[in-house]
Amino acid sequence: MKLALCQTTPLMGDIEAGFARLDTMTRAAALAGADMIVFPELFLPGYNQPALHASLSQPLGGEWCTRVAAIAEAAQCGITLSWAERDGNRVFNAATAFGPDGSVLAHYRKIQLFGAMEQASFDFGDSFAIFEYCGIRTALLICYDIEFAPHVRRLAEQGVKLILVPTANSVDFPHVSNVVVPARAAEMGITIAYTNYCGSEGDLTFDGRSLIVGPNGKALASAGPGPTLLVTDLDVAVPDWLLSTQLADFRRV
Repeated sequence: MKLALCQTTPLMGDIEAGFARLDTMTRAAALAGADMIVFPELFLPGYNQPALHASLSQPLGGEWCTRVAAIAEAAQCGITLSWAERDGNRVFNAATAFGPDGSVLAHYRKIQLFGAMEQASFDFGDSFAIFEYCGIRTALLICYDIEFAPHVRRLAEQGVKLILVPTANSVDFPHVSNVVVPARAAEMGITIAYTNYCGSEGDLTFDGRSLIVGPNGKALASAGPGPTLLVTDLDVAVPDWLLSTQLADFRRV
């Protein structure tokens, strides 16, 4: 499996610019041979856009999903997109994985909402989303979710080997990319793809530093602070003796 991450600047609520960027970056990833491209958290309508989260949110299967599915199908490349989902009177910080034929492979609602803005804008999700892609058991998490070791452990117990994580991590928390994500990967022997923004959105400046970390905690690909399209092959052999055995060895006291 070849995976792409799109580290990009925020859209500032410009939905049409977002779809243009989705199309351009997905086609670029497909030309590089990627099977899936992952975009940052709340790519539509934007992360630090609380006034738009409710007003522009869309239902699963609505116009946004139809347009994303068409882009995936045209490029013949899967897309993992985080967006504001409306379900009746509730709004969720969601992520959906689309296959290269435009089908919905998995849909996830963020479990761990971070801070006052997110908790005011969204309802909490309450379940994981696991699917098979390119022969790899894969799951979706969003940003703050990956910082909770019990969630990663639960997914590992269910056989997950790859976690796709759209994020909106600020410059105030560089340890997440530098320490936490590699630790979560190494602890459970899981590959983690962590896709962040770069640049600023209102009073929030993003850290960039998107990365794909292998099951031994080493980066397979990583970005700096600016716009980047990362593309890397996940089929990198890691000797068994370098992989964590925590799942088998854990003793509860």
